[in-house]
Amino acid sequence: MRLDAFVFFRGAAHLYWEDWELRAARLPKSPRVWACGDLHLENFGSYRGDNRLVYFDLNDFDEAAMAPATADVCRLLTSLRLAAGALHLDDPETAELSEGLLVAYCEALGSGKARWVERPTARGMVRDLLNGARERTHAALLARRTVVEDGRRRLRLDGIRMEALSPRERASVTQHLAEFVESVAKTEDQAKFYRLIDVAARIAGTGSLGVRRYVALVRGHGGEDGRVLLDIKQARPSSMAKHVGVPQPAWKSEAHRVVEIQWRMQAISPALLAPVSFGRSSFVLRELQPVEDRLALAHWDGKLSRLRKVVVTMGETLAWAQLRSASREGSATLDDLIAFGRAHAWRETVLEYARLYANKTVRYWGEFKRSSLSAV
Repeated sequence: MRLDAFVFFRGAAHLYWEDWELRAARLPKSPRVWACGDLHLENFGSYRGDNRLVYFDLNDFDEAAMAPATADVCRLLTSLRLAAGALHLDDPETAELSEGLLVAYCEALGSGKARWVERPTARGMVRDLLNGARERTHAALLARRTVVEDGRRRLRLDGIRMEALSPRERASVTQHLAEFVESVAKTEDQAKFYRLIDVAARIAGTGSLGVRRYVALVRGHGGEDGRVLLDIKQARPSSMAKHVGVPQPAWKSEAHRVVEIQWRMQAISPALLAPVSFGRSSFVLRELQPVEDRLALAHWDGKLSRLRKVVVTMGETLAWAQLRSASREGSATLDDLIAFGRAHAWRETVLEYARLYANKTVRYWGEFKRSSLSAV
């Protein structure tokens, strides 16, 4: 998080929402929507849906909850401001991209039609990302994350992506995974699919560091190349929910919250997505895939048009997610969202909020960097 202000922003969502509670009164009222809660430029990416096709969409719902429509919009625009330094953008270029993103969001919302991004409809760098997914194979993922010893495939414990569990924790994960399989498997073949071969601790993310997370190697479709990797990540309370002034539903668990809102907002959910209970804690389970990736925004090659296409797609994708999840448990109706998207009075206020909060984040980052270095 000392690297730059954008990385700090990604890892400190709680600070953003604590400040939002104090400053949101400056923003015009907006319809209630289901929100990602931690939206920034790197929380869009590619993944394989449960229909086995590859999509580009919002891809992190750990902080998801009900919120005003401007909540995700402001956070996304703030992230663009903070990433501008690393992308070597000047102020006019950053302002142009910010306005382009917001206009794309408003036009998509105002259309009232939820669409999605896949390979044939993608543009620019997003299209390149999805085309590159063709080269990422399941066999290559297994080769990177596993080793074959004495004729048996095991997880690769490199201390960077994965490390060994204590015998006690390993036994606990094994038991809880077996209980999950027993509750969902309707046939013997389904039970065999989830038969556990190996499990390890997973190391990943910025804001997720410190959260319990595992990788499980299961039998899958059979045979050494048919093995499947599962990502099992602990779900914690949303850092956004208590600061946005919106009543929240009572969820069965935090993992049920994450999975349900993800299911509502994405066009197609990732393969094997499900909530899992591990004693008093809950976890989100999904397939670990070879096609998961984020945009390499630094490779915009100095052509502003390439970044413009990306931010337009992001703005549209956010609007489509809000439209897709409309009229669910208190979220706004389609007509309310259409009217909000077509209004103009609130737009300049949101752009200014993002500009000012980006400056505040830079100050936060400077304080964090000085205090953390002095502690070392």
